[in-house]
Amino acid sequence: MKPDSPLLKILACPLDKGPLILDEIGGALYNPRLRRSYPIVDGIPQLLPSSGVTTAAEEPATGSDHGV
Repeated sequence: MKPDSPLLKILACPLDKGPLILDEIGGALYNPRLRRSYPIVDGIPQLLPSSGVTTAAEEPATGSDHGV
């Protein structure tokens, strides 16, 4: 997924329905409010609640700030 993808504007966290940030380094979508990361596998975001992983307290280094 590219940082300028229009898909990023409409994707939402399955738990709180808020916007997600692309973590280009980790290959995931990140929710800073819940500190959860959702993987992107073969270019497809895995946005099931069970796919999310709780991450450390710091936000990932993204290079861009989409959705916030």
